[in-house]
Amino acid sequence: MATDSYFERIDEHRYKPTPHAGGAWDPDEMHFSPLGGLITYALEQHLAGRPGPALAVSRISFDILGRLALDECEVRVDSLRPGRTIELLEAVASISGRPVVRARAWLLEPGDTTAVAGGGADPLPAPETLDRWPMADVWPGGYIASLDVRPVAPPQRGRTTAWIGTGLGLVAGEEAGPLASYVALVDTANGIAVRESPTAWMFPNVDLTVHLHRQPEGRWTGLDTTVVFGPTGQGITSTVLHDTTGPVGHAQQILTVRPQPS
Repeated sequence: MATDSYFERIDEHRYKPTPHAGGAWDPDEMHFSPLGGLITYALEQHLAGRPGPALAVSRISFDILGRLALDECEVRVDSLRPGRTIELLEAVASISGRPVVRARAWLLEPGDTTAVAGGGADPLPAPETLDRWPMADVWPGGYIASLDVRPVAPPQRGRTTAWIGTGLGLVAGEEAGPLASYVALVDTANGIAVRESPTAWMFPNVDLTVHLHRQPEGRWTGLDTTVVFGPTGQGITSTVLHDTTGPVGHAQQILTVRPQPS
């Protein structure tokens, strides 16, 4: 693939996905991970034009409303609850005029709480010290093929800790902020700690919620992930999020678990 990004801009609100955004369950669909990053990028751009003091994104919740066709998408951002110290934004991504993802982000006023900071998990080993894992041996699609995956230990059934990186940009010719670049890799969590083979079972997530106690930095997204399947068709992927300095927050994904059609 000649392109070096997941999306190309069409105009102020519209973007064209490249083949690198191809999904793991269906290569003709868009993997949610880069789309989540694109939505976060739109939130960042909205915040850049916002008057008043800078606010920190502390939670983003994404609800996936339907099939993510590998097609032109539009992202629009509105403020639902304006404020100087707390604000709630909503972003809606649409494909072919139909909303496919609705995201809400809580913004909080930053302050110096260094004196009381603590309570997070221990930092992970540096990604440069770890071997690569060919995740494309488990999952198809352009997005998975674009990743540099470095597990801390051999992946286990329902339990894996790994660094995720990529050499691709989010939007061609544009510099995404550190949060958007980080979030663009978080949805990978559901694929690094599979409990059952994806050729026998389906377990796509219908949402992704990211809580942050610190803004992530750097090019690596660390995922300390556990996957649980319940007995009635639901599952949860739970992740402690890291950057190379240490933990930054948590992510949760609700799964719909069902056998692949025979």
